[in-house]
Amino acid sequence: MIVRIKPSRLSGAIHAAASKSSMQRACAAALVRKGRSVIGNPGTSNDDKAALGIIKAMGANWSMTNNQLTIDSSNAIIHQSGNAGEKLSIHCGESGLSIRMFTPIVALSDASITIDGEGSLLKRPMDFFDEIFPQLGVDIQSKGGKIPLHIQGPVQPHELTIDGSLSSQYLTGLLMAFSIGNGGNVSKAAKGNQAENQVTLHVKNLKSKPYIDLTLDVMKRFGLRVPENINYERFVFDYSKEPVTESGDLMYTVEGDWSGAAFLLVAGAIAGPITVQGLDIKSTQADKKILEALMDCGCSLSVAEEQIEIGPAALKAFQFDATDCPDLFPPLVALASYCKGITAIQGVSRLAHKESDRAITLQDEFGKMGVKIELQGDLMLVHGGEAVEGAVIHSRHDHRIAMAGAVAALKAKGEMVIEEAQAVNKSYPDFYEHIRLLGASVNELIPETQNHANH
Repeated sequence: MIVRIKPSRLSGAIHAAASKSSMQRACAAALVRKGRSVIGNPGTSNDDKAALGIIKAMGANWSMTNNQLTIDSSNAIIHQSGNAGEKLSIHCGESGLSIRMFTPIVALSDASITIDGEGSLLKRPMDFFDEIFPQLGVDIQSKGGKIPLHIQGPVQPHELTIDGSLSSQYLTGLLMAFSIGNGGNVSKAAKGNQAENQVTLHVKNLKSKPYIDLTLDVMKRFGLRVPENINYERFVFDYSKEPVTESGDLMYTVEGDWSGAAFLLVAGAIAGPITVQGLDIKSTQADKKILEALMDCGCSLSVAEEQIEIGPAALKAFQFDATDCPDLFPPLVALASYCKGITAIQGVSRLAHKESDRAITLQDEFGKMGVKIELQGDLMLVHGGEAVEGAVIHSRHDHRIAMAGAVAALKAKGEMVIEEAQAVNKSYPDFYEHIRLLGASVNELIPETQNHANH
């Protein structure tokens, strides 16, 4: 799909989309928690659909009515034993969170499971599991550290040390998987010097700590066994204590998405004023940090508990550390393009294994708009405040690149054309419609070849 966006002035109010970080974790927690869970404000992105497909493949039943998702995991295979002869397969779409989080969870089963995906996921390294799973009693075969993965569990909770520098999502999966364990699965030999019925996950150089806060919060809300968090370096599970669980259906509401809303907020700072509703200012989502950049750049900003009002002003360059929130790079670059001076964004090393190599992609695609971006080690320097030119850019099949280009188009000197613009479906399928509702001139064109392929 090709999207054409003309310079536009935005106004009005919009409600933030559901957070896929919250939604996918809720699906995982509902699978791990045996019983019925009811999830309000469920997401509908491709990544959310991938998570629902995974839990269904593992034997959980779900239904969607009146913007409520009901999941019953009573008969899920991870809650059964004696399935060693069974073969299952799960498909993670292009969701990096789903494959990293669900792989340890589905390995709780003793069935033979194939884990696959598509698109950019085929190129992402998964050798973390090649190294870690044998230590947990799980057989694994991969395609040279890439998918498909073939695993045979069950996971046996075990004192373990992992490297948290590549992605916190691996740790999220292990925390969920270890929460379901019990003292009977923990051998004295495995515990080493651990106290009776305790297992510790040791983590070195953990990045994106706010996402682990979100994971632990979701686990707590679903009544799972939550480990003691010791400075994000040790997570201690005590299997002698049963988690506190409520009888009946568990209720959870998916938060508004700060990751997607970051693009709306930047759009408001460039071309507003607008009001964004449905965001929790107390959220543990890492991308809430976008507020710091917006305050520093000098835009008009008013933050209340129920809504955020934002509009343009004399925008100036800012400094920002995105090491723990690397998904903010694309909206930050769109913002910095309109800020007078050189904006410095730290955390470039976190960008190599996203849907695209985002540092290079941002440099190339914004370069087409006349925006100079320098890469100096872990630092990105964006030369802003000059005219942003209309251009033909390509999403590189990366949802956040497509949205960043659309936001940058709002005050460009001419029309912006975004190729493969449908990439936004991965996380925010209503994005173009939302900015159109705010007043953006958006024209979506589906090429004939793609149109025929869809029929």
